Amino acid sequence: MKTCPRCDSSLDDEARYCVECGAPQTEDAAEELDEYVQRQAQQVAADSGAEGGGSDGSDGDDGSRFIPTEELTDREQLWRRGCYVLGYGTIVVALTLVPQVGAFPLILGGIAILPPIRRLTAEPLGSPLKREVMAGLYAVFALLGVALLVLL
Repeated sequence: MKTCPRCDSSLDDEARYCVECGAPQTEDAAEELDEYVQRQAQQVAADSGAEGGGSDGSDGDDGSRFIPTEELTDREQLWRRGCYVLGYGTIVVALTLVPQVGAFPLILGGIAILPPIRRLTAEPLGSPLKREVMAGLYAVFALLGVALLVLL
């Protein structure tokens, strides 16, 4: 029996991949894995190009992690940065008020405005929510939270 050079687990002599860590054990297996990874990278690049193209009339700011920041317009970069600042700022303020009931809607509002939430909601809904919808959700949760803090 031989051992894996990566994780030192025991392997059969004819094993192509390690059963513990998945490392290729032969040159052929290494080339096969490399080709597979390249195919997957091309598929992800093609999929992200279809999502971020804006061909469906959207503004292209879908919170996609595959769109490099350099390709976003200045307005989209400013919107995204503002959403991060507003969202995380609201969450930090709400966390200081956690014992009070009004803090929980503020936390939800802060989470709702964050750009990655648009990408996460896109899969179950079929398309990302518009920026205006996310801002509306933030406003509703923030107003509810502030009202609860003032009234209670």
